[in-house]
Amino acid sequence: MDVFGSGRTANRFLAALPLDAFLLVEKFIRVASFERGIVLFDADDEVNQIYFPHSAMISLVAVMRDGTSIETATVGREGAAGCMTGIGKHRSFVRAVVQMPGVISSIPALKFRAAAQETPVLREYCARYNDVILMQSQVTASCNALHSIEHRFCRWLLQSRKAVDDESIPLTQEFMSQMLGVRRSSVSEVAARLQDNGSIRYSRGRIRILDKRKLERCSCECYATINARTDTIWPPR
Repeated sequence: MDVFGSGRTANRFLAALPLDAFLLVEKFIRVASFERGIVLFDADDEVNQIYFPHSAMISLVAVMRDGTSIETATVGREGAAGCMTGIGKHRSFVRAVVQMPGVISSIPALKFRAAAQETPVLREYCARYNDVILMQSQVTASCNALHSIEHRFCRWLLQSRKAVDDESIPLTQEFMSQMLGVRRSSVSEVAARLQDNGSIRYSRGRIRILDKRKLERCSCECYATINARTDTIWPPR
């Protein structure tokens, strides 16, 4: 299992662990491919598995009583979904759903928590990444309130690209409108403008990023803020 490698299957949370800490959880890790749309845990569920994406992306989604939803944060190969369960029993406030299919490692929360009791570094990393999720949620809330749909669209594409380390992103306009909490027609207009200026190519439910730097110029500062703060939590590799 390539958790320490630099390839597409690497997960930075697991790869950052000192070897002795990793060996405490290695035998409990299960690796599987997850399809898009699978709900890993829902709001008010007690989280009993911790998920470490390798090549998938997990969205943390706030769901309203009428069924409408909006994404509050994303988890890619840089982190873990449900990691606070490693410190103590934890009920989720959001739905965790696989938004981009791919490989994910999972560890039973009970086993991970037992390992964390033996080594402080596991508890420290859970707290570090929980801070990242809180930061993402705060920045995303500000972004949704203050920035244009085009800025938010670009920020989301850039975050997704980094999460899965791929220029090609499976994406429907209906899905994008749900994640951003906007009308589908608004997403269509933005996607068309970005395609016209050469930033992306959109075809058959898949977006390919053609010019990352141009997309960064079309985005707001929120992508750079989230990106920089996430990178600071892990030791250099």
